[in-house]
Amino acid sequence: MDESGQTDLSGKKIFFLHPSAVIQNEVAAELTQQEFEIYLIKDHDALKRALKRYPCSVVFADIDERMSEKDWEAWIRGVMNDPETAAVKIGILSVNDDENLRRKYINMVRVEAGYTVLKADLSSSVRQILEILKTAGAKGRRKYIRAVTDNDAMTTINLPFNGTYVNGVIRDISVVGLSCAFDEDPGLAKNTLFQNIQIKLQSALLKVEGIVFGSRMDGLAKIYVILFTNRTDSEVKVKIRKYMQQNLQTKMDKGLGEHPKP
Repeated sequence: MDESGQTDLSGKKIFFLHPSAVIQNEVAAELTQQEFEIYLIKDHDALKRALKRYPCSVVFADIDERMSEKDWEAWIRGVMNDPETAAVKIGILSVNDDENLRRKYINMVRVEAGYTVLKADLSSSVRQILEILKTAGAKGRRKYIRAVTDNDAMTTINLPFNGTYVNGVIRDISVVGLSCAFDEDPGLAKNTLFQNIQIKLQSALLKVEGIVFGSRMDGLAKIYVILFTNRTDSEVKVKIRKYMQQNLQTKMDKGLGEHPKP
C-alpha cells in the first residue's frame, strides 16, 4: 500500500514548523486532544527531507518565527514545486493580519491549507485549523491515535488479580484501550472486568477500569487486549493523549536526526 492509501486508513501527519510558544502550548495541545497526529518541528531542512517519506502530510508554517519572509516563501515554494512533496498541503500561521500578505500566500503562492491569523482569543484560530484539517481528511478513517510502546520500559501495567497484582508491559495504547503482555501469563478470561488497573506512562501513574477483549500469541508471548470502560475519567484520557503525542514526537525527532527539545 502506498502512502496515499495508508493515510486514508490511518490519517495524515500534521507538522507545525518553527512553532511559537502559543502554538506549542495551546494550539497543538488542543489538536492532540482532538485525536490529530501532531508533530512540532524546529528544523525546516530536516522536515523537507522527511516530507518525501510522508508526502500526504499537512504542514503549518509559523512565518513569524526563525526565517525572513523571503526565506519562508522560498522554502514553501520549494516543497510545493518538488514532485516528491507536491502533495503536501501547506498552511500559514501568523499573528500578522496583513491583507497583502494573506493574498500573496493564498492567491500567488497558492497554499492549500489556508492563512490562519493567530488572535489573542485562540478559539477562532483553532476552529479554522480544525476546519482545514477536516477538509484535508487529516484523520482518514481512524477515530483514535495509537502509540506503539513496546520499546519503552517505562510503560507498564499492574493488574489486580486473585488478591495480588500481576505486572506487565504495555505494547500499544490509545484512549480506548491497550494491549499488553505479562511477565507470567495470568490466563485472563475474555470479558473479565478489572477495576483499579494501574498503568504507568513514563512519569504519569493512572488508574483505569477495563474489560479483557481478547488475546493473541506473538511468538512465545501472549498479548492481551484490554478495552477501557466508559467510566474512565476524562482527565486520564487527556494524560494518555499527551503521552502518545510525546511518544510519537520522540520517534519523529529520531527519524529527523533531531533531539527532543523542551
